[in-house]
Amino acid sequence: MTSPLELAANAFTAAAILLAGRNNVHTWWTGIVGCALFGLLFARNRLYADVVLQMFFVGTGVLGWWRWLRGNNGAPLPITHAGWRSLAWMIPAGITATAAYGALLHFHTNAYAPFIDSAVLVFSVIAQLLMMQRRIENWPVWLLVNTIAVPLYYSRGLHLTAFLYLCFWVNAIVSWVWWTRLARREAGA
Repeated sequence: MTSPLELAANAFTAAAILLAGRNNVHTWWTGIVGCALFGLLFARNRLYADVVLQMFFVGTGVLGWWRWLRGNNGAPLPITHAGWRSLAWMIPAGITATAAYGALLHFHTNAYAPFIDSAVLVFSVIAQLLMMQRRIENWPVWLLVNTIAVPLYYSRGLHLTAFLYLCFWVNAIVSWVWWTRLARREAGA
């Protein structure tokens, strides 16, 4: 049975993700609440990398909120592309960090699926950093994260959360297209 905690975490996080896809600044406060609730839920399910990730999301939620509103010399940050140089180091760094954190969890905790859980953590951090900068490439990284997270959460009996992340997978595709259009529109203005 789905707990009230899981329901509340999913509701706030679903709102945040939909708002992010629509380029709406209210994504940040709804995300902060949802992530705090998910942190509690994941701690109860021994998904420790996900607990750390939720704490990271809460902290970066505050910074992201400010950056989206005032990060361009006091003006809202525009949607842009990340440079190829930035993207070129992210994949090997992500794989290396996943292996290192997964090993740490594997050898020093009773974590469930430590390497898979660590991949969700590391690539979510990368996607979040890209989103905070309003970089279009955050969406394909979120696609990767959601592809890994759906079976992980389902395997822990978090069926509603797995379904939510499946919806996030679809949202990432739609949002990728939408943000690309918005960036073209802003560049042409």
